[in-house]
Amino acid sequence: MTAPLLTEIDHVAIAVRDLEAAIAYYGDTFGATVAHRERIDSDGVEEALLKVADSYIQLLTPTSETSPVARYLEKNGEGIHHVGYRVDDCAAALRSVAEHGGRMIDQAPRPGSRGTTVAFVHPKGAFGTLIELVQE
Repeated sequence: MTAPLLTEIDHVAIAVRDLEAAIAYYGDTFGATVAHRERIDSDGVEEALLKVADSYIQLLTPTSETSPVARYLEKNGEGIHHVGYRVDDCAAALRSVAEHGGRMIDQAPRPGSRGTTVAFVHPKGAFGTLIELVQE
């Protein structure tokens, strides 16, 4: 039997229009604090990561009107955007997606936030869920 490629949930990403308001809500309501904050210009987003046990809530807001998160907010409104799964080898996990007929957004792993390596799997090949593979 082959070892599982997904090792744990890295984060649940929530698209928001007002990052400061979302941070305040999670802080005031749940006592959550920002563990990491970063602007990712290549994806057109700013993120705030709130630590929950060994995982994160990733609050995302667009930094440009053309970013995928801006388009998501326009079409769907605020809410869960994607789920990030930790993997030991992002390239191997991406190959497995391709070998099993999945649709990929990223054809190869690329740099992500926090110094990670990431790749996205298209929701049309993953039962309606946008998946991010995250290698620390």
